[in-house]
Amino acid sequence: MTRSALVVGVGARRGAPADEVIGLIRRTLEAAGLAAEDVVELATLDSRAADAGIAGAAARLGVPLRSYTARELAAVVVPNPSAVPRSAVATASVAEAAALMTAGELLVPKRKSASVTCAVARRNPMSGTRASTNGARPSTMAAMLPPTKHVENTGPDLRHHGDAEIRGLDLTDLAVNVRTGTPPDWLRERIAASLGDLAAYPDGRQARAAVAARHGLPEERVLLTAGAAEAFVLIARALPARRPVVVHPQFTEPEAALRAAGHEVGRVLLRPEDGFRLDPADVPEEADLVVIGNPTNPTSVLHPAAVLEELARPGRTLVVDEAFMDVVPGEREALCARQDVPGLVVLRSLTKTWGLAGLRIGYVLADPATTALLQEAQPLWPVSSPALAAAEACMDPRALVEAADAADRITVDRAHLLAGLAEFGEVTVVEPAAGPFVLLRLERADEVRELLRSRGFAARRGDTFPGLGSEWLRLAVRDRVTTNRFLQALDLALQGLPRRAAG
Repeated sequence: MTRSALVVGVGARRGAPADEVIGLIRRTLEAAGLAAEDVVELATLDSRAADAGIAGAAARLGVPLRSYTARELAAVVVPNPSAVPRSAVATASVAEAAALMTAGELLVPKRKSASVTCAVARRNPMSGTRASTNGARPSTMAAMLPPTKHVENTGPDLRHHGDAEIRGLDLTDLAVNVRTGTPPDWLRERIAASLGDLAAYPDGRQARAAVAARHGLPEERVLLTAGAAEAFVLIARALPARRPVVVHPQFTEPEAALRAAGHEVGRVLLRPEDGFRLDPADVPEEADLVVIGNPTNPTSVLHPAAVLEELARPGRTLVVDEAFMDVVPGEREALCARQDVPGLVVLRSLTKTWGLAGLRIGYVLADPATTALLQEAQPLWPVSSPALAAAEACMDPRALVEAADAADRITVDRAHLLAGLAEFGEVTVVEPAAGPFVLLRLERADEVRELLRSRGFAARRGDTFPGLGSEWLRLAVRDRVTTNRFLQALDLALQGLPRRAAG
């Protein structure tokens, strides 16, 4: 049975809080016997799209926020007109008109709270932007959202990254996942030695051979890139895709790159109640390009390689972002060396383990035809000589041993952080965690994050990841001393939360 694709229209006074918006929406859906999981879009007046309350409600539901001009809404005939909104914004009901803009049937007429109005409509099954469920079981199906093309109207800020939390500030950094104390001295020396050759154009042949040898692959299956971010842009621009899908919550750059290249992108949202774990049936059959991280940023979930293999099939490109796989001891569940998985494209980054975010170096592992397509989309000499020197150095046997030792240390340090967080009854952590970071949930996390900043710690906000909301924080794993200091600061921050008025 096909599930409904619901559009919720929202009207609100300026400054209406997200709790009131989301509360009214959930009560309205529940009273009508409708499921929040079937909501595929919030819609509102363009002058309200930037309001924190409405945008926050969309983020909590994990759906895009689409906005319309007053002129567009005024053209929609609504069943329950009202003179007040008509005099203010020319439409007889913002909520009903917004809900009906892309949907054919009003299921729930406008409902009101103190400062918010909402209405629910069902999208026409023939709409080109309908939600696709692929006939998956309702009990296991993640929310497959409609394509998202227009950047300004799709909810979370996909271009927000953790470095924005600390730039220019003297804070202990738990927001960025780069390993501390890097790059090591021997790597700095290798990079510095390459500076004498800056007058010559970069020659990536030795670095490419080193990467191929490290993974036991032919060189034609390797493409060096200016970080994983460039690889996502190349994939978006060079590989054919009619129905790209990104599995969220995850690193937002893949979707941002696809949208910037003009693609309409479907989202599969994994759910916290499932531990953010993937059921391959969640991904619609018609998806011809699928992007997923492993281990996934920000959830720290490590998906079994066998599960990811189920996503592969002829005619589909399967992009697996393994930027954090070298932090997993033994790199279990890695697909990077596989040559038997159809359409597989694996991305690797040297940024995190080796502290090279400013140098921009990563690589793609794929079949020769795919790497050739991606290379054609690259500019000439895309990777600098210092970055090539770093790539070659990081493939050395001694570097691989050091990376393996670092992975073991991070595993121990992560366990220490998790044990400390377990002492807080207010905190729920996504476990088991496999990355150099953990994702946690707590009420009023946005307030806690600000209190942590006042005590010298930067944590990564979660509401810029599709599928998460303002109650989520991501914490980078640090050494035990830093973690102990952070846990003390967290305790004080929780104690310092201002009391909320009862009722």
